[in-house]
Amino acid sequence: MTKKGAVAARTAVLKRRTFTREFKLQVIREIEAGKTQAQVAREYQISDNTISKWRRELRQYKERAFAGRGHAYTDEARVNELERMVGRLTMENDFLKKLLQKLETES
Repeated sequence: MTKKGAVAARTAVLKRRTFTREFKLQVIREIEAGKTQAQVAREYQISDNTISKWRRELRQYKERAFAGRGHAYTDEARVNELERMVGRLTMENDFLKKLLQKLETES
């Protein structure tokens, strides 16, 4: 295998790290307790920008932050969830209207 192929094969195996909600909160707590963000970043070998992003998400979403599997809870996700709910409720409403009309005509 050539050197170039070996590098490509080695980099293809690397996976993106994921962090649990508890870990992210622990990192943020350490900063709030008085450690500098740069110090915590070096200690845990995490990018300073990553920690900034986590702190921003926690401020913005509070208890909904770090919802699961490393994905942030976003306003877009909430909008999608509500749109699905509206669709479901609209279908149920239409069904009940038709059922009510059918029962009224039979009476």
